[in-house]
Amino acid sequence: MRSDFARWLPAIAQEVTNRRAALSVAGVAVLGGLAFGPSAVAAPITAGPHEGAVAAIDRATGRAATGSTVESGLTAGGAAGEPAQGRPNRADLIPHGVQGAQSRIPLDDAQRQNAKTIIEVAKDTGVGERGAVIGIATALQESKLYNLGHLGAYNDHDSQGLFQQRPSSGWGSEEQITDPEYASTKFFEALKNVGGWQDLPLTTAAQTVQVSAYPFHYAQWEEQAADIVSQLW
Repeated sequence: MRSDFARWLPAIAQEVTNRRAALSVAGVAVLGGLAFGPSAVAAPITAGPHEGAVAAIDRATGRAATGSTVESGLTAGGAAGEPAQGRPNRADLIPHGVQGAQSRIPLDDAQRQNAKTIIEVAKDTGVGERGAVIGIATALQESKLYNLGHLGAYNDHDSQGLFQQRPSSGWGSEEQITDPEYASTKFFEALKNVGGWQDLPLTTAAQTVQVSAYPFHYAQWEEQAADIVSQLW
């Protein structure tokens, strides 16, 4: 790994004890592109994520250079058969089947807490289990479920938070979009404005909200997002 990134790689693993405080890391670029405002459309990014940024995210999430993961209840494949009592049915979580190859990462306590927040907001906003899957898959792509603050020279415009929302595009203030509860609420409010979102493939629903430069990257997280929702619902 290039030496100019060595100084900031360890910082990304710093735990966030205050749910409203963003994880401030100098050197992690958004992996999913930009999240524009609910009704705003801007020019997409034309370049992919910086190689140093990808390495930092992989290190923070426990992926080795080979891409291996630490197996756990939220990284291993979902259990076959009937769901446990009170848990969502897998057919409701993934009604259209997954699209393309699937990716998985291990989750630390900060990521699990952010996933729980997204799920609770999904319940509160009425988007249900399927909406929660879309929200978590989107956050897995945009931030790997880390509540990212401003990343200095490596920030994508003014994108921050779980969903890499932009204050300049009407998502809210910097303080607001780095509050996981607020950011999740705004995401689901925008999702509910997408006509027929419940019947759309995940990547289409997510992309309509996010207007990402990489619209098909959301699909790879659908299976893990469904497992997370099933186990944390």
